[in-house]
Amino acid sequence: MQIKQTMISELTKTVQQNCHIADAIHAGDYTLCIYLLKMREFYRWEKDETFSTNLPNNTVGKWLRQREELWDKLETTGYQNIKFGNESLSPFESAPINKNLMQHQLVYSGGVGINNRPHFFLAELDLYEEHDDYTLYVAGKEYARDMSAPPAMSHQNKIYIRKESFRRLLWEKLETWRWNKPENALGRAFACYDCENNLDTALTQMTDAEVTNVIQHERGEIQAGNLLGEEWHDLLFSLPHSKASIMLRAVRDHLADSITTLPTLLTLNSTPSWHFYFGNLNNMRKDLYPSIIKGYNEWNETGSLSKMTKVVNKGKEHWLNLCIQILQINNSNLKSQQIEIQNLIENSRL
Repeated sequence: MQIKQTMISELTKTVQQNCHIADAIHAGDYTLCIYLLKMREFYRWEKDETFSTNLPNNTVGKWLRQREELWDKLETTGYQNIKFGNESLSPFESAPINKNLMQHQLVYSGGVGINNRPHFFLAELDLYEEHDDYTLYVAGKEYARDMSAPPAMSHQNKIYIRKESFRRLLWEKLETWRWNKPENALGRAFACYDCENNLDTALTQMTDAEVTNVIQHERGEIQAGNLLGEEWHDLLFSLPHSKASIMLRAVRDHLADSITTLPTLLTLNSTPSWHFYFGNLNNMRKDLYPSIIKGYNEWNETGSLSKMTKVVNKGKEHWLNLCIQILQINNSNLKSQQIEIQNLIENSRL
C-alpha cells in the first residue's frame, strides 16, 4: 500500500506539473469571464471544497495571483516525461502509460483538444471495458488535472469518461442557469432532480444517468472519425478559429450524435436525458438542425416522439453527405475556402 501511495504521489506531481505548463500556455485562450469561472472551480477542486461551500473572494483572489505567478515561470518549460522505473514515456503516450497503471487501478490521459490545447489527467480507474469498436475507461477521483477538465474524450478508439469532471460540469451549468432561471431545456433537466434540497445526491444521480449518453457521443465520434478519415482532422486543424471552423465542429457533432446518441435516446426515452441533451446544444448546432428542435418542442408539449423519430432517421445520411461534400472543396486560397465551407453548411440545414 505504501509503495502504491508513493507512486501515486510521484505521478501526481509530474502530471500536475504538465497540467500547470498547459495552463500557463493556454489560459489566455478564454474570455475573462470564462477564465474566472474556470479558475474559481479549479480552486474548489484543488482545495477539495464542496459545491455548497461559498468560496471567499479574497482567498480565491490570492490563490489566483499565486497560480499566475507560477505560470509565468513555467510558460517556456517543456512537458515532463512519465517514468516507470527505467522506462520514460512522452506524456502523450497514453496507451503504454495506462498499461503500466492498470494493475494499480489508475487511469491517465494526455491528449490534444480544441485549439491544440493539451489536456492531462490522472485518476482512479472506476471501470474498464473492451468492446469491438472501442475501449472504455471511466475515471473516478482525480489526482491531477488542468484548469479546463473535459468530462469526456476519445482518441484512437479509446474513450475516457471523467465522472468527477462531469459532475463538476453539471454543477457549473446549474450555477449558470440559476443566475436568471430561464424556462428552457436545461432547467427542465435539473428540475427532474432535487437540486434545491439535496444537491450532492442530485448531482451524483444526474451524473450516473447521463454518463451513458456521454459514452454514446464519444462512440459516435469514433465512428464518425472512421467514416471521414484523417482528411477531416487535417481540414479542421488547417483553419484558423473562425465561423467556418465552428460550423465544421457542429456538423461533425451532429454526425456523431446521429450515429449513436440520438438512436440510443429514442430507445431509452428518458425524460431527464432528452431535456439534458437539448439543454446542451449550442446555438450553432441549433441553427444548423432546426428540424430536431421542432421535434423536441413537439415531444415536450405532447409527449410524442413521432417527429423526433423521423428527423433522427434522416440525420446520419444527411450529415455524412454534407461532410463528404465539405471534403470535396478544393481551394488553395484559405479565405475563399472558408467562405465556400460556410456557404455550403448554411445552405444544408436539416
